[in-house]
Amino acid sequence: MTKKEIATHFLHLSAKGKSREAFELYVATNFIHHNAYFKGDRNTLMLAMEENAIQNPNKIFEIQRILEDEDLVAVHSRIQLQQNNLELTVMHIFRFQGNKIVELWDFGQPVPKDIINENGMF
Repeated sequence: MTKKEIATHFLHLSAKGKSREAFELYVATNFIHHNAYFKGDRNTLMLAMEENAIQNPNKIFEIQRILEDEDLVAVHSRIQLQQNNLELTVMHIFRFQGNKIVELWDFGQPVPKDIINENGMF
């Protein structure tokens, strides 16, 4: 699998509530992340992703664009949370060593109901 394919499969598994499987398959044991709302270790993020899938079982996750540059993969996505009808734009940046994810940055922003920018967020 390419790094883009690994990142895609990882995100789809995680969105469907299969974060344990995603981490087992694709995440290195020395993994760190930079999400400001959770401790920076592997297990904390895996459990947070699992909890999010439980809270949002009908979440819609769509990758809009994906870029690969050597050991980095960037994924721009759209997420629709059904429970409160919240739509988000999310960016994940993965750093790989071989075929394992060793580092992750993720950023999200709610999509405003009244967007001023005529180009939208996607």
